[in-house]
Amino acid sequence: MSQSTPNADTPFPYAHWMLREIHEQPASLTATLARYVDGDHFREDVCAPIRDWVRSAGDEIIIAASGSSRHAGMVGEVLLEDIAGIHVDVEYASEYGYRADIAIKNAAVMVISQSGETADTLAALRKAAGTGHPTLAITNVAGSTMAREATVSFPTETGRERAVPATKSFTAQLLNIYLLALLTAETLGKLSSTEIASRLKEIATLPQSIEAQLPGWEKSIHGIAEKYSTASSFLFLGRDIHYPIAREGALKLKESAYLHAEGYPSGELKHGPNALVSEGTPLVMLATFDPTSSESVLRYEKALQLLRDMRQQGAQVLALANTGDTEVAALATDTIFVAPAPEPLLAITETVPLQLLAYFTAIHHGIDVDHPRNLTKAVLSE
Repeated sequence: MSQSTPNADTPFPYAHWMLREIHEQPASLTATLARYVDGDHFREDVCAPIRDWVRSAGDEIIIAASGSSRHAGMVGEVLLEDIAGIHVDVEYASEYGYRADIAIKNAAVMVISQSGETADTLAALRKAAGTGHPTLAITNVAGSTMAREATVSFPTETGRERAVPATKSFTAQLLNIYLLALLTAETLGKLSSTEIASRLKEIATLPQSIEAQLPGWEKSIHGIAEKYSTASSFLFLGRDIHYPIAREGALKLKESAYLHAEGYPSGELKHGPNALVSEGTPLVMLATFDPTSSESVLRYEKALQLLRDMRQQGAQVLALANTGDTEVAALATDTIFVAPAPEPLLAITETVPLQLLAYFTAIHHGIDVDHPRNLTKAVLSE
């Protein structure tokens, strides 16, 4: 497939906007990173207000969001707690707005929305602001209502996203959230400037890594999607930071290919959902890991054991694994390989092949992926 620069008003040379926007992710991640980072340190001219919001948060943050943005918030819960030591609760924006005032915790509130106009999330922002909570908005539209009304705006730099399924906006949200976790840790003295510089250098390699892997993913997933095109339902599995990515993978398949799909923590499979596993219900297991993290290695070992059990059970398993991982490849039915990276970056990287899986599955079913039925780009009313 041609990789020439596409015209701004058409998806050319891609067949759909969704596929073009999947391929635009290296550029959108580069642009978002450049807004907040200069080399190995944060740009204080744009990051100072974010630091002020962090200081106002005390020891707790509430994240309110819906859909894909809520999955980004769930990644934020893991990163902010593990890296910065701040307690985080993630709320459905549609529920937060109806909580009794006495139940609303004394915490800083972050809202996440691609459009910055999502009705439920805007209502959550206004409820938080109305009760005196400092607010921060991550949106893809710097001039949106949420960006204007929040105490602090923390926009991504993805450019306009035309396809209804969120792709480049979601990975940019994940990047902003990782940057927020690092900013918070540095501001509160939880990580040294040396450690922050090291992590920012790692992040700088992310766009190029994804760009290098995209052609191989596209080629292999096109065939894999055709192989699984007769499945009527999918179960996506992941642990820790990979669990919300599993949920996002399931959501993409639902909205793009009109197939039933659910995301579960891997350890919950045997607590009921395993009854659904059959020839028509394959598993998609996220089995990537960071070998430098003992916790990540432990989760990986648990994933291998689950793969052995599922192989014995006769389940079809599509696994995402580190490049060169022969153990996972020997146990899974099919394997998509992802270049090794620190775990927060793996969460961003492994999202992309799941987007391609949803895209090609939808194409095999003859669906207009840019305009899925009953869905709109921005939910402007409840």
